[in-house]
Amino acid sequence: MGTCSVSKLLFFFFTTLLLVSQLIQCSITYDKKAIIINGQRRILLSGSIHYPRSTPEMWEDLIRKAKDGGLDVIDTYVFWNGHEPSPGNYNFEGRYDLVRFIKAVQKVGLYVHLRIGPYICAEWNFGGFPVWLKYVPGVSFRTNNEPFKMAMQGFTQKIVQMMKNENLFASQGGPIILSQIENEYGSQSNSRDGAAYIDWAAKMAVGQDTGVPWVMCKEDDAPDPLINACNGFYCDYFSPNKPYKPTLWTEAWSGWFTEFGGAIHQRPVEDLAFAVARFIQKGGSFVNYYMYHGGTNFGRTAGGPFITTSYDYDAPIDEYGLIRQPKYGHLQELHKAIKLCEHALVSSDPVVTSLGTYQQAHVFSSGQGNCAAFLSNFHTTSAATVIFNNRHYNLPSWSISILPDCKNVVFNTASVGVQTSGMQMLPTNSMMFSWETYDEDISSLGEGSTITAAGLLEQINVTRDSSDYLWYITSVDISPTESFLRRGQKPTLTVNSAGHAVHVFINGLFSGSSFGTRENRGCRFSGPVHLQAGTNRIALLSIAVGLPNVGLHYETWNTGIQGVVLNGLDQGNKDLTWQKWSYQVGLKGESMNLVSPSQDSSVDWSRGSLAAQNNRPLTWYKANFNAPDADEPLALDMRSMGKGQAWVNGQSIGRYWMAYAKGDCNTCSYSGTYRATKCQSGCNQPTQQWYHVPRSWLKPKQNLLVVFEELGGDASKISLVRRSVTRVCADAYENHRTIENYSIESNREPKVLQGAKVHLQCTTGQSISSIKFASFGNPAGTCGSFQKGTCHAPNSLAILEKECLGKESCLVNVSHGKFGTDPCPNMLKRLSVEAVCSTSSTTTQPNSR
Repeated sequence: MGTCSVSKLLFFFFTTLLLVSQLIQCSITYDKKAIIINGQRRILLSGSIHYPRSTPEMWEDLIRKAKDGGLDVIDTYVFWNGHEPSPGNYNFEGRYDLVRFIKAVQKVGLYVHLRIGPYICAEWNFGGFPVWLKYVPGVSFRTNNEPFKMAMQGFTQKIVQMMKNENLFASQGGPIILSQIENEYGSQSNSRDGAAYIDWAAKMAVGQDTGVPWVMCKEDDAPDPLINACNGFYCDYFSPNKPYKPTLWTEAWSGWFTEFGGAIHQRPVEDLAFAVARFIQKGGSFVNYYMYHGGTNFGRTAGGPFITTSYDYDAPIDEYGLIRQPKYGHLQELHKAIKLCEHALVSSDPVVTSLGTYQQAHVFSSGQGNCAAFLSNFHTTSAATVIFNNRHYNLPSWSISILPDCKNVVFNTASVGVQTSGMQMLPTNSMMFSWETYDEDISSLGEGSTITAAGLLEQINVTRDSSDYLWYITSVDISPTESFLRRGQKPTLTVNSAGHAVHVFINGLFSGSSFGTRENRGCRFSGPVHLQAGTNRIALLSIAVGLPNVGLHYETWNTGIQGVVLNGLDQGNKDLTWQKWSYQVGLKGESMNLVSPSQDSSVDWSRGSLAAQNNRPLTWYKANFNAPDADEPLALDMRSMGKGQAWVNGQSIGRYWMAYAKGDCNTCSYSGTYRATKCQSGCNQPTQQWYHVPRSWLKPKQNLLVVFEELGGDASKISLVRRSVTRVCADAYENHRTIENYSIESNREPKVLQGAKVHLQCTTGQSISSIKFASFGNPAGTCGSFQKGTCHAPNSLAILEKECLGKESCLVNVSHGKFGTDPCPNMLKRLSVEAVCSTSSTTTQPNSR
């Protein structure tokens, strides 16, 4: 009797569990309008966050900020070379814990677009491919090549099975609603082998039986049932290759990447919002911001070559995890406006009406009382007043207004009403102490080398990318009768390199360097060298600055020294290219593991004066420091150094290089078609001065900093700084409409709530310590340069101080009622405010970027 009851209870329990599991499983399909989740068409807003470019301790906070910003989906690539550094040896720990990252997204309540690739580009080293793949016999990347396809399929199956084992596909109740195979293949599919490869990749992906749709971006010939998608600054021109597929934008570029020696790229949020609204009004239903949080290229993961360690990308959440305003807030308002229109957008096609030469109306009407309109003005300099549905609407230049009820404007892409935040790098209370140095040993180079060859070897073939560095070592005999020994005119050494940099040493002494650029990877050193009678040792340190991540068959591109000629000898030029060379992979300090906190105490570090080591090439430095107070994001200020790498507690923060930025840093207007060269900043300054140090890498005391300097610098001036919001500004007209001013009543009638407001918000742990400027009237200028106009409410400052001082955030009505009598009747007024955010540890002498 008892056993029977228990059996019945167990049967009931497992039956219920099975039913519940079936209920939580999602059906993911698509039609021409949208991705369909459980039978419901959805407008989906997505953002790229790459898990290896931040730390696990940052993930949930980043994802929650993305959700608060109005996103539905988190998009990430999968990083093959991080996960399989050698054949069959896998790494899914720490920053590469893919399952943990996806479960963090699930915990927050968002979906995932998993872009398996496994080619990813992403300005990531070797485009995400492991370097060992290059040496698989007979391999040729991304074409109808059996060795490549076998390896690609093996990794794809590995990732898919891992996701299945953890029930992470939506068909299993997980968050993954889309997956991507391949990436930006484009015109390569025009060849016979390219077309065959794409067809194979599509069939291979579908054969994984994930239960969710697969995507191919920038691949017009994506075979059914895969959805082809668009990447770019704008995608309103794009249509899928079949009429029954939805219109997806897999990469809406929120900014652009940065290269050493280049300026910082910034994309105005007015233009980004305009681009997204253009896409939605044309019938687009999925937008992914690339990037929403860019993060950091820790270690040697940056590709390019010459991609910076920072991958900030001018994203809505900055490299350090702080919200970038006004980009984040303005897009948040855009997302709310789009969601108010969702039912009409997914239920009907737009009816387009001309409102003028540059103006249009896109109207979506579902026939069920739902109507949404997008009013656009494509003129780049002139605002326009248009008539729509017998009402007048003012449209700023290069903008779109969104009307979720075809009557009331709740958002305009060019009208930014959210705050602007000013970020600064501030000193911390943490000082570097116990500096020691170690000189890289050049005198013993090549002794006992196991690699010798007649001629110059390609660098990656020798290093297999185990290090950025490869020594090329040879010798040349100089007769005592050479004329230059008597005349004093030095011979010239010419070194031609395929990239990416080279340092030249003659008889142990530094003779000079040469560097390539992203536009021209190769470099050429040509300079006088000091030779003596007898045998002279030539040592060339060739340096890779990230492996290429894009280009047709980039696996065949060369790196390293390709030719060496000595000019100015009595017998003419002496070509050293084909004589005997010895090779040493990496630095002695690398082989001794000088970066490890548990390094061998027998290492002969020197405690001499740092001043004596200034500007010495190939020098290791180490120091200790304590973790600073508070919890603001941290960075190393490396302005006093030249070029090299740095580690904290054995973790590589990446490559640093004080290469000065060249570019066009003139004023930037949001209007007009955006290109990466349009809005630049930081010209004539180091491209990257500050290098992110994650808080989670630190101990309370005795943290170890190790720096390897290639060129020479002053390590005593390296400092730990904190990134802080120090200034917030708000600037809004009294008639400014926001989503908060609009609601839908239960009878589906819209209601407009009067009263514009400004919202000032410091970061957690800060408060508003002072109001630097406040004026209700017609003030002029922008954040940091506001000025009173001819109309000004005299109590503006007092009102703002009363409402905001001492608070983390405050909300102030923009109306003459708030400020007493109307300072200028019959004039449209605005409220401009600049406030200072402070913590108890705020200090002076900040650095802005």
